[in-house]
Amino acid sequence: MVLASSSNLVFWHGLTRLGEAQLLLPLAAVAVAGLWACRRQRVVVKRWVIGFGLVFGLTLLSKIAFMGWELGIAAWDFTGFSGHAVCASAVFPLLAWLGLQAVRSARWRALGLCLALGLAALIAYSRLPVGAHSASEALLGFDLGAAVALFALWEARPGTDGETSVRVLRRSARLSLLMVALLFAAPWFTPPARTHQWVTALSLALSGREHPYTRQEMHRRAVSPVADWREAASATRVL
Repeated sequence: MVLASSSNLVFWHGLTRLGEAQLLLPLAAVAVAGLWACRRQRVVVKRWVIGFGLVFGLTLLSKIAFMGWELGIAAWDFTGFSGHAVCASAVFPLLAWLGLQAVRSARWRALGLCLALGLAALIAYSRLPVGAHSASEALLGFDLGAAVALFALWEARPGTDGETSVRVLRRSARLSLLMVALLFAAPWFTPPARTHQWVTALSLALSGREHPYTRQEMHRRAVSPVADWREAASATRVL
């Protein structure tokens, strides 16, 4: 993992909070409701909800599997998908599309979605300097969330052809801007998320362990499996 210098940590810690589920999931729910009001966007909503539900569940399972049963990949330094990266790359394009459906230019719509994914990629990278995830975990998490967004928005059509009223389009655009503003302001007045602690508690409850497996344990066993075997054999002889 990449660790930033102290002068940059404040920036990265502030940026990484934009990927917290406690901030993004309520905004995603509002975006889903706003898009559902536009009949043409209901296919987008259905695809996104299904895709995100599957990916969010997979992310949760990957973390539980490692902390409870040490099911990780030492060669990749992988202990579970980054939830921040998943949420950011799945939700940001959805928030962007809520406002972009009122934009007539296909080029500007594409640019807006690229900017949303670019910000999500930056948040995924921020998990490295804050020491929360490895490169593989951040990259794969970003890929999962981006796949949800692309699946939902594939062949999505804007509402500017007269089928959707101008009033609804303007309301959607204002709602999108408001939610983006709230997202960037939220880290200043909301406490840090405790999702990691909750997932850790759940993994221990399911596995029956007293302590979660750690990244260090995974690498130690991968590097010296013979030493671990000898240690276990020695303990058996003592008993």
